[in-house]
Amino acid sequence: MILIALGSNLQTKQFGTSQELLENVLKYMRKKEIKLMDRSSWYRSAPIPASDQPWFVNGVAQVATSLGPKALLEALHAVESDYGRTRSRRNESRTLDLDLLAYEDQVIDEPDGLKLPHPRLQERAFVLMPLAEVAPQWHHPISGMTAAEMLASLPPGQQVERIVEGA
Repeated sequence: MILIALGSNLQTKQFGTSQELLENVLKYMRKKEIKLMDRSSWYRSAPIPASDQPWFVNGVAQVATSLGPKALLEALHAVESDYGRTRSRRNESRTLDLDLLAYEDQVIDEPDGLKLPHPRLQERAFVLMPLAEVAPQWHHPISGMTAAEMLASLPPGQQVERIVEGA
């Protein structure tokens, strides 16, 4: 199972709201040899660390690809760039953030490079809530925990809410 986290907290004239942009990205990824298999609902979340940035829209997608992990990460960075993402400082507002959460059961820890599973996924409710929705059977390859178990072990305080379509 290959899992990707998606996030955005900046609107653009070209792509519209964060939610519209993310919907568009899911279709656009096909051009990069990334096929959408399933996806979660969208969630609103407060920025971490707390700041005056706009809230994020987040979700998780299960995908299929012939690309290996490193090539997939490079393709995800290319998609971010295509959607106006610039990387100047950590935790800044962004049009698009794509994180490779897991690539099957692979554990990779390259210095200054690819890390699988994503090293902070177990700390973030905005990842775990949609992950538990889209892939409830997935187990973290190091801890063995499911997304629901990791979510239940988080300390309280992270502000995340499911976006109800049409509400």
